[in-house]
Amino acid sequence: MNTHTLSLPQIAVLATGGTIAGRAGDASKTAGYKAGVVGVDDLLDAVPGLDAVARIHAEQIASIDSKDMSTALWTTLASRINALLAQDDIDGVVVTHGTDTLEETAYMLHLTVKSAKPVVLTAAMRPSTALSADGPLNLLNAVTVAASNDAAGQGVLVAFNNQIHSARDVTKISTYAVDAFRSPETGVLGFVQDGRVEFQRSVTKPHTTASQFVVTEAWPMVEIVASYADASRVTVDALVAAGVKGIVVSGTGNGSIHATLTQALMDAVKAGVAVVRASRVGSGHVMRNGAASDDALGTVSAGTLNPYKARVLLMLALAAGSEDAVVLQRLFDTY
Repeated sequence: MNTHTLSLPQIAVLATGGTIAGRAGDASKTAGYKAGVVGVDDLLDAVPGLDAVARIHAEQIASIDSKDMSTALWTTLASRINALLAQDDIDGVVVTHGTDTLEETAYMLHLTVKSAKPVVLTAAMRPSTALSADGPLNLLNAVTVAASNDAAGQGVLVAFNNQIHSARDVTKISTYAVDAFRSPETGVLGFVQDGRVEFQRSVTKPHTTASQFVVTEAWPMVEIVASYADASRVTVDALVAAGVKGIVVSGTGNGSIHATLTQALMDAVKAGVAVVRASRVGSGHVMRNGAASDDALGTVSAGTLNPYKARVLLMLALAAGSEDAVVLQRLFDTY
C-alpha cells in the first residue's frame, strides 16, 4: 500500500440489499428482478476508480428488498454505524439501501447517529444487471461525499443522481425514473459530479449529535391511516383495540380529516393514543390549527414531515417517554 493510498479517508460501506444489489435474467428489463442478491464486494468491484477516492471497509448488514425493512434492522444498522464512527480509523459511512423505504431509514439515522462524521445513503432505480445501471455511479458519488470534509456536520445525507439531499427533506417521487428523489420544499443541499462535492446550503434543524434521540430496541407500535372520501372508523378502532401507541394520519390537504375518522381519532386520544396529523399531498406543510382542530382534538401537527417520517419521529419520541401532546408538538416543531 503506497503513501497516497494510506492518506485517503477510510469509508465503511454497509450493504442492506435493495435494487442496487438486484439481479435480473434480462439486461433489457428493469422490472421483475430479484432485489438484494448481489453482495457488497461485487457492488464495489463494479465501481471503477473507487480506490482513488477512499479506502473501503465493507460489511454486509442485510440482503433484503427494502419494502421489507424492519425496526429490528433499523436498530442493528444504527448501532453498527455508531460503533464504526466511534473508531478513529473510520472517517465516514455509506449505506446501500433499497429506494422504497430509504427516506424512512435515512431520517431514523438522522435522529439517532451520534457523530458529526458523514453518513450517506444511496440506492438505485435499476438492478445491477440492467443496461445503464445507475447503482455504480450512485455508489461512487456516495463514497465521494462521505470522504468530503464539507459533508461533516450536515447530518445524514442521500446521494442520488448527482444530487445531495438531507435525510429530513428527501422523498421518493417516481416509480421508475433515475431521478426518483426530490426534496420538495427545500431543494437539494448540493451536488456531486466527477469527484467534485459542493454544498449550496446547510441543514438547520437539529440532528445527529444535537438530537436528543437514541436508537431503541423497543420500538412502540405506531401505524398510519389515511383520510379519503367516505372514510370509516374501522381501521382506527382496530388499531386502538390492538394496543397501538400512536397513529399518524395521512390527511387531505392541510392534514384535514374526514368527520367520521375525526371522531374515531378523538376516541383514540381519550384512550391514550398519540395522534399526529400529516398530509398525503406530497409537499407543503401541515399548520397547527389551534382551537379549531388540534387543541380540541388533542392532536399534533407533523409540520413538513410526510406521514412516513412523522411515524419515525413519533416512534422515537414515544420510546423516549414523550407522550403529552404539548411535548410532542414541541418535538415536531424542533426536528
